Amino acid sequence: MFRHQGKSRTLKHNLQIATVLSFVAGIVNVTGFLAIQQLTTNVTGHFAQFMFDVEKLEFWKGTIFLVYIISFLFGSFSSGFLIEKFKENRKLNVFAIPTIVESVILISAAVIAKITEMQYPNTLACMLLFAMGMQNSFVTKISNEIVRTTHLTGLFTDLGIELSHLFFPNSYPDREKNKAKIKLRGFIISFFFLGGIVGGFCYSTLGLKTNTLILGALVLMVSLFYDDLRFSFIKTKRKHQQRKADKING
Repeated sequence: MFRHQGKSRTLKHNLQIATVLSFVAGIVNVTGFLAIQQLTTNVTGHFAQFMFDVEKLEFWKGTIFLVYIISFLFGSFSSGFLIEKFKENRKLNVFAIPTIVESVILISAAVIAKITEMQYPNTLACMLLFAMGMQNSFVTKISNEIVRTTHLTGLFTDLGIELSHLFFPNSYPDREKNKAKIKLRGFIISFFFLGGIVGGFCYSTLGLKTNTLILGALVLMVSLFYDDLRFSFIKTKRKHQQRKADKING
């Protein structure tokens, strides 16, 4: 899920990581909005608000929205930088690094919001946007630009196009490939929605408030641990089979 790249990456791998990360993004999206009434998984709305304030010549007022945008951009940059920096190390799962950093940021955001009693909502927004920038960057790289999990506009656009292709089998004969894409988009949208429901339930009904972000971090860490454990198991199994085959041949 977190390791396979290039030709070795399958639809199953993309579905697994899309499920986990879109669920986390849904949690962050709802938690951020309920806590500070700001979008914290994408910057489309912030860019519109920034341009609106600039048009009214209220530059200082619009500065915070520019900071939001830069936070998401810097998160994406940081993720890409870390992956490129350490990818030469064959023993290291480079995608684990931004995943761990994202988890730490989500936990830190929850702790800071609790300690300060939400006195610094802009700081919380910047932290969450940075984390989502990191997530969107590394899932884009690991899936070869197939999966994006932090916003739905592009997903619904792609889904609409791919659904339309089903009605033109002569122009798009590879129906199985097209159906696989539709399935992937459906999974991302569904689990983003599910993450939002779980996030809202934990925030409001259970009264966890911003501690709901810790749930998102736990989902990330458990998924990463499971992926590494499964990889180690498969690796050990292959070595055992190879030794067994060597003994038979020897």
